[in-house]
Amino acid sequence: MTFVLVVDDDPAMLRTLTINLRARDYDVETAGDGRSALQIVDERMPDVILLDLGLPDIDGISVLKQLRSFTRVPVIVVSARSDPDDKVEALDLGADDFITKPFSIEELLARVRVTTRRAEIEEPAVVVQVGDLTLDVTESRATRAGENIHLTPIEWKIIETLAHKRGRLVRQGDLLYAVWGPGFERQTNYLRVHLASIRRKLETDPAAPSLFVTEPGIGYRFAPGRG
Repeated sequence: MTFVLVVDDDPAMLRTLTINLRARDYDVETAGDGRSALQIVDERMPDVILLDLGLPDIDGISVLKQLRSFTRVPVIVVSARSDPDDKVEALDLGADDFITKPFSIEELLARVRVTTRRAEIEEPAVVVQVGDLTLDVTESRATRAGENIHLTPIEWKIIETLAHKRGRLVRQGDLLYAVWGPGFERQTNYLRVHLASIRRKLETDPAAPSLFVTEPGIGYRFAPGRG
């Protein structure tokens, strides 16, 4: 399920976008200011962000700059500002698209689809080197000191999902949905069993994991180099 973060200080706009996105099976969270938006991103990385520029605390441009300092998450600027200079500045700073208010909901939804599809196509290779462990997530290949480590398809799917959100929290329900699909969001025991197996195979000390970190009762992070 695609997770969309909507950032706007207009409650009516937040309500309209939330209703329309959820009606099309998007997972939606909202923020009324820039600091709240950045906090949400730190806790749970969205698949796409709809970002207003005229926020009450941190200007949307500043939010965009901070986002681009650590993530390439797709950002669609949704703003009442129609000056071409505003659009050029936002795009130059790394926005993926810019739509001016007022707009058609169908046009916005089409832009969300295009942006997320483009992000999936352009997703970079993920190769992690930690000591003598090499984890090539893109090619589903793991080696330690040149020796192959066998991981099951389910284990690779878990690793891939976490690695593409590197350093960010992936909630249990989202991870279950990504790996097993709808209807499994409450089967947290599945994650405990498979993460234990992944740690036995990949962690230097499975009892004190440094790659696949548990946030108790919430979810997991792929955090190489964190410690």
